[in-house]
Amino acid sequence: MERPAWAPPGIDLSMPSVSRIYDYYLGGSHNFEVDREAARKAMEFMPGLPKIMQANRAFMRRAVHHAVGEGVTQFLDIGSGIPTFGNVHEVAQQASPDAAVVYVDHDPVAVAHSRSVLEGTERTAAVAADLRKPRDILGSPEVASVLDLDRPVALLLVAVLHFVEDAYDPYAAVAELRDALAPGSLVVLSHASYEGIPVPPEQAGRTVGVYKDIRNPLIMRSRDEIARFFEGYDMVEPGLVPMPHWRPDTAPEEEDPYSFSGFAGVGRKL
Repeated sequence: MERPAWAPPGIDLSMPSVSRIYDYYLGGSHNFEVDREAARKAMEFMPGLPKIMQANRAFMRRAVHHAVGEGVTQFLDIGSGIPTFGNVHEVAQQASPDAAVVYVDHDPVAVAHSRSVLEGTERTAAVAADLRKPRDILGSPEVASVLDLDRPVALLLVAVLHFVEDAYDPYAAVAELRDALAPGSLVVLSHASYEGIPVPPEQAGRTVGVYKDIRNPLIMRSRDEIARFFEGYDMVEPGLVPMPHWRPDTAPEEEDPYSFSGFAGVGRKL
């Protein structure tokens, strides 16, 4: 396979990537045929997957606006993926020109493209690091140069924790990140769940199987399990809810049924 100019050297073009599959769902162009093949296979069982991803992005944008409205103008977006229209820095800096954003991802394509998009944009950076190793993120020069951790930060964990298996203790990783943030900081989080998916669980489980086959297990957690990630935070109204119900711009009943898959919420650090 010929390597596109935007693909960093050293990446395996024969192995699907979660961030590139996500890019495909959102209509992006930074994906390979192997990613598109995996996405199409997953969509055989859940054809509304792109609607779920769009709902995630819409929730993220509403939450960023909420954060700025609350005076939080620093953003740490972990598992940021490949930049698409309406990125965190675009939304945040439109609402507050002084907003600062650091993107974090472990996918080389996502990081390389983020750096390209951010070139010439002040108060932004992209870090190659893994959510499972919070110290690498918090100790990175990019975080030190762009964010002031002594002031409130909005920690974005949008559609990423369901790719961290329990064996890696995602709750401890989220707690370590929380403990490094100043009081008044926010966590913005969405997570996949079998609850709310408009197909039988066994059918949705076949989509989960596709991700397992490409060595990127998708961990579907219950609402109670997702709520545990908010320990140490006060939940912002309306709490942990399906994405279209979190401070909607339009009537939730107008949303696609797939948009209600999983849960989203925002918490403020005590």
